[in-house]
Amino acid sequence: MKIGRFKKGDSIFFGIVKGRDVIPLAEKRVSDLMESRTPLEEIYNIKEVKFLPPTKVSKVVAVGLNYKAHAEEMGKPLPEEPLLFMKPSTAVISNKMKIILPPISERVDYEGELAIVIGRKCKNIKEEEAKDVILGYTCFNDVTARDLQKKDVQYTRAKSFDTFAPYGPWINTEIDPVGLPITTRVNGEVKQQGNTSDMIFSPFFLVSYISKIMTLLPGDVIITGTPPGVGPLKDGDKVEVEIEGIGTLINYVKAEEKEEA
Repeated sequence: MKIGRFKKGDSIFFGIVKGRDVIPLAEKRVSDLMESRTPLEEIYNIKEVKFLPPTKVSKVVAVGLNYKAHAEEMGKPLPEEPLLFMKPSTAVISNKMKIILPPISERVDYEGELAIVIGRKCKNIKEEEAKDVILGYTCFNDVTARDLQKKDVQYTRAKSFDTFAPYGPWINTEIDPVGLPITTRVNGEVKQQGNTSDMIFSPFFLVSYISKIMTLLPGDVIITGTPPGVGPLKDGDKVEVEIEGIGTLINYVKAEEKEEA
């Protein structure tokens, strides 16, 4: 089942996506969706609604260097345990929204990733329990100011600019996250091609590992690393992250205007 979060007029709602139709659900909270999904009578064409991030996010927990080939691409050794950093909720944007390039950075990169969406509050769970707290999976673009990342000791500044966390377009609640082809395109040209089977640490291991560090809340997102092929974005680009069985996250790129001195 594909579940998104949408806005029509003043109404914000979760909805089931079936083809070009969006069927609103009665459930109002992410945790409610783990228990039931009650369709209402309305049906909207997907062009009638505005996409929102699939959940309200308290935090995005990110995993670096989780694909062997990407670690090699970046010239870094394979991690012995997950390399974690975070992106703030203020960086999150939805499908079709604009990624804004900050003037302080001279190189901003795309990083297409599989995202895990947490459905239940959890802490200190076992790996075999992870499926019970996951609502589903979606697409994510871990936009990164690469020049700032190389300059800093840690990743916070490079990863945290507003609009640097595109997320969506919806959540697939039934898909197996292992063995999914993932592709990133810029202006229609394929830039990244990978498969989630190449991850060093599996999605279920990551949920368990992270839950032993911090409490995960309904709606939180874990992004699972990017395959090789990362590269720069420029003003006017269209960037797409597609994961087979989920869908395609589309965003447009715009340079932030520099203030005159």
